[in-house]
Amino acid sequence: MINPVSSKLGITEVVLRDGNQSLLATRIKTEDLLPIANALDEIGYWSIESWGGATFDSCLRYLNENPWERLRLFKAAMPKTKQQMLLRGQNLLGYKHYPDSVVSKFINKSSENGIDVFRIFDALNDIDNLKFSIKQVKENSKHVQVAMAYTVSPIHDIDYWIDLAKRIEDLGVDSLAIKDMAGILKPYVAYELVSKLKGILSIPLHMQTHATAGLSTATNLKAVEAGIDNIDTSISSMSMTYGHSPTESIVASLDDLPRTTNLDLKKFKKISNYFKKIRKKYSQYEGSLKGADTQMLVSQVPGGMLSNLESQLKDLNKSDLLEEVIKEIPKVREDFGFPPLVTPVSQIVGAQALMNVSENKPYETLSKETINLLTGHYGRVPGNVNKEILKKAETEQDTNNQRLADFIQDDYEERKKDLKNFCEQNKLNDFSLNEEMLLCFIQFPYSTTDYLKSIE
Repeated sequence: MINPVSSKLGITEVVLRDGNQSLLATRIKTEDLLPIANALDEIGYWSIESWGGATFDSCLRYLNENPWERLRLFKAAMPKTKQQMLLRGQNLLGYKHYPDSVVSKFINKSSENGIDVFRIFDALNDIDNLKFSIKQVKENSKHVQVAMAYTVSPIHDIDYWIDLAKRIEDLGVDSLAIKDMAGILKPYVAYELVSKLKGILSIPLHMQTHATAGLSTATNLKAVEAGIDNIDTSISSMSMTYGHSPTESIVASLDDLPRTTNLDLKKFKKISNYFKKIRKKYSQYEGSLKGADTQMLVSQVPGGMLSNLESQLKDLNKSDLLEEVIKEIPKVREDFGFPPLVTPVSQIVGAQALMNVSENKPYETLSKETINLLTGHYGRVPGNVNKEILKKAETEQDTNNQRLADFIQDDYEERKKDLKNFCEQNKLNDFSLNEEMLLCFIQFPYSTTDYLKSIE
């Protein structure tokens, strides 16, 4: 049965996660988010994206916070609204594949602490990297949504997305999302894509698109015309540039129309005013973009990646290289077989582009992550890799197209011993007995050990 178009458009508010990540490099402390949580809970959103993505690592690395405690606090403060997280399939929230035992424990713990909706994606759109996490979310009786990492290339045509969407639906997911992390989905392309997907899918269709290239609001509205069931937005004072379309603008655009959000525009004022102050407080982490950056239509650098890239170059005293790195990124992407620029692949491509620019000789040095990407350790890249670079990356390592997690040694108990040894050496309590801290340590060992030393 084909899913009919609902008269009501659902809204997922992303200010607590993707809005924060894209505009302010995920630096907002929990204590500055909790005071507005109750007001957010009263709006009537379909969901609030409040966790996952880079927020987990940032809590440990920059904010000296326990990310699990952040989730518990959000869940308690917003009991009426589904809490949503972004999960990178077999990567979880880290930057490599983890064994099934770790994926299982992480999803179980996330469900236990308050996540209702798991938006899962794979950086290469390799569904073999999604299957296990989908199974685990379903076993926890939570909503499992798979997102297609949208990109544009000679191989990513409409037929590619239609085929991928059907294969994802066949996995038994509850909904499907289009994840346009670079803000390059054009309005009329969105209309065509959403129309065709609604014609073949029997599950709800969601969409996330960034404002970086100035297309997001038009793209959202054309998707609404085509029958999209839900879109991501961010409160107006934390919207646009690297972020998303303003929630209030979308709500107002659909007032008194057949497709409406049924949300009260007046309720947003308190939230918007609150985040005006927050954005000013954390302004040192904001990127330099004013208005829109249409070069994104060529470079396809996602908003979150771009703001973090600016921050990293600033820390390295190499801010002057930003424009060159942005120009180098699409060249590297083509050489790597046109992978979507989304975490962790966006970081790998961005880092390699920086190395190419810094060394003035492309691919003189290949990072370990580049080698792993090109040799199949993250999954199958969609296109053909440059043969010379492939050879340099020692691509005789062949996974025979099997699921990569099947090749990963289950080192859960070994990592538990590592954490126990660390605690003993530093005369700390034995945090290896705390599954939450152990899961932090497995994904982010250095950030976690620094955090544990700071709280003892």
